[in-house]
Amino acid sequence: MTTTHELAARTPVTRQRHVDLLRAVAIGAVVVGHWLLMTVTRTADDRLVGFTALGRIPDFHHLTWLFQVMPLFFLVGGYANAISWSRHRVRGGDAGAWLLGRSGRVFTPLTILLLVVATGALIGGWAGVPTALLTDIVGVVVLPLWFLVVYLGVIALTPVLLRAHRRFGVRLILAMAAVVVVGDVLRLTTGVELAAGASSVFGWLAMHQAGFAWQDGSLRLTVRRAALLLAGSFAGLVLLTTLGPYPVSMVSVPGAAIQNSSPPSVALMLLAACQLALCLMVAGPAERWMARRRPWAAVVGLNGVALTLFLWHMVAGFLGALALDAAGLLPSADAGSGAWWLGRIPWLLTLTAVMAVLLVTVGRFEAHLLARRAAGGRGRVLTASLPWVAGAYVAAVGGMFWLASSGPGPHGPFVVPTGALALVLAASAVLAVARRTAAHSAVSPRRDLPAPQGTPDISVTSV
Repeated sequence: MTTTHELAARTPVTRQRHVDLLRAVAIGAVVVGHWLLMTVTRTADDRLVGFTALGRIPDFHHLTWLFQVMPLFFLVGGYANAISWSRHRVRGGDAGAWLLGRSGRVFTPLTILLLVVATGALIGGWAGVPTALLTDIVGVVVLPLWFLVVYLGVIALTPVLLRAHRRFGVRLILAMAAVVVVGDVLRLTTGVELAAGASSVFGWLAMHQAGFAWQDGSLRLTVRRAALLLAGSFAGLVLLTTLGPYPVSMVSVPGAAIQNSSPPSVALMLLAACQLALCLMVAGPAERWMARRRPWAAVVGLNGVALTLFLWHMVAGFLGALALDAAGLLPSADAGSGAWWLGRIPWLLTLTAVMAVLLVTVGRFEAHLLARRAAGGRGRVLTASLPWVAGAYVAAVGGMFWLASSGPGPHGPFVVPTGALALVLAASAVLAVARRTAAHSAVSPRRDLPAPQGTPDISVTSV
């Protein structure tokens, strides 16, 4: 099996390694942010319950400006998807095969998670585990599917969106951002929530399009201009969250009348601009640091289990809580108190240890997948029937949306809706078969066109 150091060593000099570093930082911020706020306690009737502490610590809502990295994921995703699709087309590949390749990195780890969760819920129900506890656990575990639903939709649209970017450039980004502004005005002045759907779609798309512009240089932002963009965006963000109508928290707060992240608000768009500016400003130093062997190998290793981290970190949270509760060491649930903050130390250490075990056991499947793609990715180009692939892809994403939006259960013996679970697993299986079929019918790559600048080696793929 190819090791992390071998994958790191074969990375070409043309790869923009700081982009992989940013993705690793974003994954880490998601995990630490969720764990930091996750609070578990026992109720008066001896039930174990969990909740987010964010609603109880309003003085610390500014910290969410550091941990809200969904804009960064879409910015980096746009950068990586632009390179990946361009490289695939240069080599003579088609849209169906590209969609198969990008989805494979997601659906394989997702299938493992859903099978384990469904089996665990079924056995837990038979063993007499309280239904409320099972519902809470499964509900939190499937919550990250919301992000994957949106991001997989953006991936499917990449060929069309990139073509539109090459025609309209930054003007398209501004038009999408304008939709968010209009949506916010309507929601804040009339309460019309119909605008929320448009704001959600075009807000995330605008960030993804900005990733295209970042990758091809059409933003024309020097370090000095990036610094000005950072200063202006940050000042606007401060004004909108102090004098303006927007809440300080950049992540959803239970019970809050206005949320910045669902759908993306103008305030969140300004945060995205801050993150884009920072990405451009740190590119040089980060690239030089990533040229060193050990830091780059660490980033390659972390990106190799990125989906496992994202999909399983809340499972680690519940397992860690159960372990601490069994040992009588569950930290204080009085969010915001000195005891609560002090208790975050053993809490985070315990969850990190549990996550390490999960990475060794479950994460190796994702790592093996990455190594296998690295071993075979330099040879021939896949081709696939787009209608069949697109149909299975839409079915899988639709099933994920069904799972994520089903609300508190239980919805059957697996806690989640059985139909949604079956749809995702069946569609994922169809995509897996199509991927193997495409591998057997691979063709030789074209050599008559140059690869795009910054083309990534297949040794490290993006989420």
